[in-house]
Order: sequence, then C-alpha cells, then structure tokens
Amino acid sequence: MYPFMELISQFFNKETIIVLFILLAVILIVPILCERLKLPGILGLVGAGVVLGPSGWNLLDAELPVMHLLSDIGLSYLIFVAGLEFNIQLFSQVKTHSFVYGCFAFGLSLILGTWMGLITGLSWDISILIGCLMSSYTTLAYPLLMRLGLATNEAINVVIGATIFSNLGTLIILAIFVGGSHNGSFNLSKLISILIILTIYILIVIIGFDWGCKEFFRRYGDDESNKFVYVLIAVFLANFIGQCMEVERALSFFITGLLVNKTIGESPVKGRLVYVGSVVFIPIFFIDSGLLLDMPNLVQNYRRFTLFLLMFLSLIFSRFVGAMLAKIIYRYNWQETLTIWSLSIPLMYTTLAIALEGYRSHLLPQYIVSGAIILILVTSTMGSWLTDWIVKGNINANSLLADQPTSIDFDLFEPYSASKDMYFKNISIKNIIVHVQKSQTYPYLIELSALLTQQNKGKIVPLAIAPATAHMDAPSLEDICQSKSQLLEKATIHSQALGSQADPLLRIDNALAPGITRAARERKASLIVMDWGKRSDLRAGLFGNVIDSVLWSAHCPVAVARLVDSPQKIQRILVPIENLLTPTLKPVQLAQMLADANQAHLTLLNMCDRHTSSGKITARRSRLLRLIAQLDLPNPPEIQVIVHESMTQAILQAARLYDLVILPFTRNHSYQGGLVVSDLTTELAKHLTCSIIILGEPQTSQIIIRHPFSKTLPVKVQKPHLQRSKMG
Repeated sequence: MYPFMELISQFFNKETIIVLFILLAVILIVPILCERLKLPGILGLVGAGVVLGPSGWNLLDAELPVMHLLSDIGLSYLIFVAGLEFNIQLFSQVKTHSFVYGCFAFGLSLILGTWMGLITGLSWDISILIGCLMSSYTTLAYPLLMRLGLATNEAINVVIGATIFSNLGTLIILAIFVGGSHNGSFNLSKLISILIILTIYILIVIIGFDWGCKEFFRRYGDDESNKFVYVLIAVFLANFIGQCMEVERALSFFITGLLVNKTIGESPVKGRLVYVGSVVFIPIFFIDSGLLLDMPNLVQNYRRFTLFLLMFLSLIFSRFVGAMLAKIIYRYNWQETLTIWSLSIPLMYTTLAIALEGYRSHLLPQYIVSGAIILILVTSTMGSWLTDWIVKGNINANSLLADQPTSIDFDLFEPYSASKDMYFKNISIKNIIVHVQKSQTYPYLIELSALLTQQNKGKIVPLAIAPATAHMDAPSLEDICQSKSQLLEKATIHSQALGSQADPLLRIDNALAPGITRAARERKASLIVMDWGKRSDLRAGLFGNVIDSVLWSAHCPVAVARLVDSPQKIQRILVPIENLLTPTLKPVQLAQMLADANQAHLTLLNMCDRHTSSGKITARRSRLLRLIAQLDLPNPPEIQVIVHESMTQAILQAARLYDLVILPFTRNHSYQGGLVVSDLTTELAKHLTCSIIILGEPQTSQIIIRHPFSKTLPVKVQKPHLQRSKMG
C-alpha cells in the first residue's frame, strides 16, 4: 500500500465518525447504482466491503469496535427478520410437505457438503460446518412469484415453508459447535442438552412474550411507535434470557422472530421492524462480510478454488435431487419441479450467519468464510435469474416432457372460474369515507367522491379526527373540535353543491389511522379516500404514517389521491397493468367509473420487455381483451401493449399525455429479510406530474389465481370460500 493511503487508513480507523460516514455513504449510494445496473443490492454492498477492506484500499478494518458492534447487530437483526417475515399462514397449510422437502434439502446438502470436506482433507468439524453452509437457502425470487400471481401455488409454498426446517437445522448444528463448552466438538450429549434447553427457552419466551404483548397492546397499544419500541425491548430481553441459558445467539434471534411474527401478525409494527434493520444494520453486516473477503489468497490457492467449485456443484446437485424426490412423491409437474430447484439454490442469510459465527468462534478459517461469501453471491444471482427464466416461459418444454406444449407462457393467466361472479362484477360504491384534514386539499377529494357516488346514488361521509385528551372538557379539545366542525361544514356544503348526499362525522380518537378505519367499519364504507400528503420524513420511515397504517388495517379499498386539478376536468385516464391478473381489475373498474362520469378516454397499458416475441405480444393483447370483456363494461377501454426495457420509464413517458394515472398499491415485500428498495408504485408517485390515484386492497382480501401450475392453495378471503383448484 502507498504511504499516503496507509496514513488515510490509519486516520479513518481512529475516527468513529468518519467510519460511520463512510458506511452510511455506501448504504446510500451503492444500492442506487446496483438498481440502475440491474444487479442485486447485496452484491454491491459486499463488493464495497471488498474495495474498502484489506483486499482493496484498506480504509476499513473489520476488527474495529464500531464495525464489530454494528455488524453484530446486523447479523442478529438479519436472523431475526428471517423469522419475522416467514409466512406462517401459508406454512400451516403445507407443513407436512414442507417438512419432507426440508429434510431433503437439509439432509442431502449436509451429507454432500460434509463428504466433500472430508475428501479434500479437512477435519470432521470443519466438514460438518461446510455442510451447514450449504444446507439452508433463501427464496430470493419470491417477490417475483408474488407479482406473477404464483404465490398461492402449493409447490412454491412447500419450498418456502421448508426454509424454517433448513434454517432451524443449520442453526441447531451451529449451536452444538459454539454453545455449551465452546470446544467446537460434535457429540450426541451436547445435541440432547441443547434440544432440552431450547425447548425450555421456547416455552418461557412463548408464555412471557405472548402475555406481555397482549397486556401492553391492550393498555398502551394505540400508538404504533409505542408498540414498536415495546417489541424491540421484548426481543432483546428474550435474547438476553437465551444468552443466560447458553442458547446460541443466531438460533435465539430466529426463534424470537418466529414468535414475534405469530404475535403481532400482519401489522404496521412488522413493517417498521423490518425497515429499521434493512436501512442501516443489515447493510453494514453485508459490508463487514466484504471486509473479511480475502480475494488474493483465495484466487492464488488452487486447492481452495477446487474446494469451492466442488461446494457449488454439490449444492446444485443436491437441490436438484431434492426437487426430483418432491416431484416423485407429490406428483408435481416439470415446471413446479424446476421452480422448486431454482428457488432453493440461493444461499444468503443463514449461510452468512454460519460463516461469520464460525469464523468469530475460531471454528472456520478465513478462506472458508471468503469462499462462502463468493458462493452466496454466485448462487443468489444464479438462483434469481433461473427462477425468472423458468417462470416466464423461456424454456423448451419438449426437452423436459414430450407431451407438454412447445412453449410455456407464465405471463398469461386465466381467472379462477369459481370466483368470476365474485370478482368481475362492477364495483358498487355506496358510502365513501373522505378524510378531511386540510382546507386546501379536501375540495378535490370531495369532487372525486361525488363522481363515484353519483352513479350508485351513494353517500359521502366527510370525516375529521380530533386527537383525544385525558380530560374530555379540556379547552384545547374544545378548540380543536370547533375547528374540525367548521371544516366538516364546508365539506358538506361542497358535497351538496355537487349533488351528493353528505353525512359529516367528527370523531375523537387516540390515533389518526385507527380512527379512520374504525369509522369506515362502523359506517360500512365501500371506499376510503385520502390525500397523498408528504411521506419523506424520518418518522414516517421508522414508524410509518397514516396512509401506511390505514392501508394495513382498512376493511375496504383505500384510494390515496394526489390531485393537481379538479377531477371534473379529467379527460384522459391511464391504468398501467403489470400482469394480467385479477388484482389489477379493481383499478380498471374504478377508472371506468371516473371515465363514464366525465365522458373521458380510458387506456390500459401493458408492458413487455424487448425479448418478448411478437407472438407473445399478440397473445397478451388477445388475453387482455378477453379479460376486460368479462367485466362487461359499457364503454370498453383502449388497450395498448408496448415493448420497453424499463417499466417505470415506459409509464412515465406514456403518462405525459394523460390527466390521471391510477396505480394498484403493492406492498414492498422483501421475503426473508432482504434489503428494502423502492417499489414501482412509490417510484412512479415521485416522478409523475399529473394527478394520481393509488388504490389499495384490504390485507386479507387475497384471491386464488388460476395458472399453468397444477395445484393452488386455498387462501383466506373476505368472501365465500373458494374450492381448491387443480390444473393439468
């Protein structure tokens, strides 16, 4: 290293503030660059660690106290979030199949990894830990499958549910080596003692955590920030108890994540817990992993390169054998089998935890950790790409199964026939709750609601929430109520001037979002209309804002509007449709109602990438026409199918000619603790200059989509029960 760079390195390593500045700058800049280059964010963060570490500029040292502290928090948070984001509801429906496949994936990889370590001359202990490195997996491509409507498929949920068994298995083996006597030996007595202690620990945490959360939420649970802080305190207290009982830290955090997941369910608190870790601590852990990556030593040693090549080949082979066994036992078709295989290839979070814990416990040498990190980067990229390639139909089915069609198109789906009457009938809007908060924004919201209610002879309910005080006779509460009443009076007059019936409601509540959703439930509202407002402040990121909370808890659809002009002037409406699935039909129906009210022109925009063949584009257009025809609309919209590399840029370019864009709200879901990035809807809302409406569906309003996979799972809906379907 040059003397100048060495001086800079010494200065940086002494100044904690400089270290934090570098880390935060990397967390801010690198994921943005990776997103532009269409690379995984983790690849950029680990690569940044390599550049800043001993293999590069040597500006940061992994042994710095601040790095060690933040990385430890990130590691613990990563494992905790892996349990927190596990879908318990779907797992309960496939737990038997998941257990069987989990045994296949875990057992085969453990055996092959251990055998491979032994034949290359490594000790039994290191060989078993190498098997553990290969035994778990992370379903990185799950968000893609959700967008394509394949998340309810049985085979996909089996492979996702199996992660709980593979993670627990690998973490228990890690606990055997680093727990107890810390001598790094594998023996049966230690396994039995750890299982007994683990059982006692789980019982203590389940009883204490469940009781404590219920009591706290009942007494002080109106404020989401209070819930968030309480859950964090309970998590660290539970893990302190685990440390006292000599339960390995990673295993303790994973179990705690599962328990928190079960207790708080799908609430805004879960989103805030994931957000805090994903913004700072987990990225720092990935950067620290890059600091440990010794590239020169790894590349120069031929024997070590051969070891990791064997690890990679063994991993691919063991996952494929496990998928084939699942196909034979449960009669999955080839598309399901290949998707199971590709989903289970990526190594990520538990593998990193095993590698780092093994290194810090002096059980694994640094070159094994370096190889594991490289293996993680390769498999995460390869697995995600393979899943995308398979589910989008870029395979020749004749090479897999002679009696299958020559091409498979997973983009084109037929709605489930049993739910046709349920989901394809026109929206009937009777009561609309309009949150009236500011005198500058409510007139456009009232006009929008009037356009929707006039066709169904519905009613507008202008709603104002006054924050509750300890004493109901407090002068401050009286002043607030008087101000809110004046605002409601203006909203009522405006509604009546537009020819709509108005029933104003002033509600006193401890929190804004629960007040809105409770009032909507009490008034049997068909729709909640809210103003978009500002969402960029730090508190909104950490604790969420009113819109997020309402979208989480509302029983009916929520329309979040940012209107730059009067809705009565809207003449051209654009509705982008990413996939031809029924969840996108609600925005289409809402847009059609506005178009009919204003005699406006409605366009549906569907995007294809540049690799889509002309035959598939024609098929998309035909299928979309058939799908819209089932809505039985009086004035069918115009349909456009365009080819573009970037969906965001395609919508932004098309929106220049329109007055209003209606988007479906899709929650940013990063399964198994992935880095949180801006979703398509949020990104578009930042850059669109015309009026926008974002329509969100209730959290429990899930539907079953029929697709080329052979089986689907029954999913909880707020409608009559749907029977399980089976496709050939």
